[in-house]
Amino acid sequence: MPSLRDIRNRIGSVRSTRQITKAMKMVSAAKLRRAQDAVLKTRPYAILLDQTLSRLAARAAAEEQVAHPLLAPRDQRTAEVVVVTSDRGLAGGFNSNICRFVQRFLTENGDRFERIALSTVGKKGREYFKARKLDIRKDYTGIHANLAYEKAEALAREATERYLAGEVDTVFLAYNEFKSAISQKPVVVQLLPIDTSAAAADTAGIDFRYEPSREALLAELLPRHVAMQVWRALLESAASEHGARMSAMESATKNAEEMIASLSLQYNRARQAYVTKELMEIVGGAEALK
Repeated sequence: MPSLRDIRNRIGSVRSTRQITKAMKMVSAAKLRRAQDAVLKTRPYAILLDQTLSRLAARAAAEEQVAHPLLAPRDQRTAEVVVVTSDRGLAGGFNSNICRFVQRFLTENGDRFERIALSTVGKKGREYFKARKLDIRKDYTGIHANLAYEKAEALAREATERYLAGEVDTVFLAYNEFKSAISQKPVVVQLLPIDTSAAAADTAGIDFRYEPSREALLAELLPRHVAMQVWRALLESAASEHGARMSAMESATKNAEEMIASLSLQYNRARQAYVTKELMEIVGGAEALK
């Protein structure tokens, strides 16, 4: 049976842990509000840009024109999956869920492509796949430290250049889509080539007037569209991370409070037993002196 001092030390340790988890929960809640606002502001623009460009591209495809190389179909022999995770842990299943989801995606599509490369955004993804002996083509570091659109644009530019150079035939983007503070959904979306199949049915009988031309318009907007999709994925992942960490720290705080209550009860029982034992010894000693 542990001594009173051991129980007191353990209660003090759990209280310190509770203070840390409670503080981390409050920090994550504050960051979540900002990240959620950024996602809600970016999501409508990204969706509408995607729909508009899809209609333009689908109209060009219907006329059997290849308006831009990012829309040109090709044999999909090689692929690359860019996995977005976090740099820090203590976020529940945030990182493990997306990593396992990607690993399952690689297994299910192993026969579809001759080669699938991996790139990671975030230390946790890099550590996960390295521990499983999977080759990582590139690890994008320093993106989460100061999240900015310019970093997303640079990542999208590199992916686009590799695609146009023929180094890869398909680029996928894997991240946690933000649903709510307690819900995040792992998704894998096709970044390149730009998929216009969803808008093909909406283009019948519809055309636009282009200024200066359809080709010039797509040449300007398509790279911006790719960068916006990467930027949206980074914002979705950041909001999901803060939501997952807030929920995890809230659960940890509740568990600490329950443990403190249990240890306090154990301490009081041990103290009562110790006092009872002392009284019995005093009574027994007094009886022996009679």
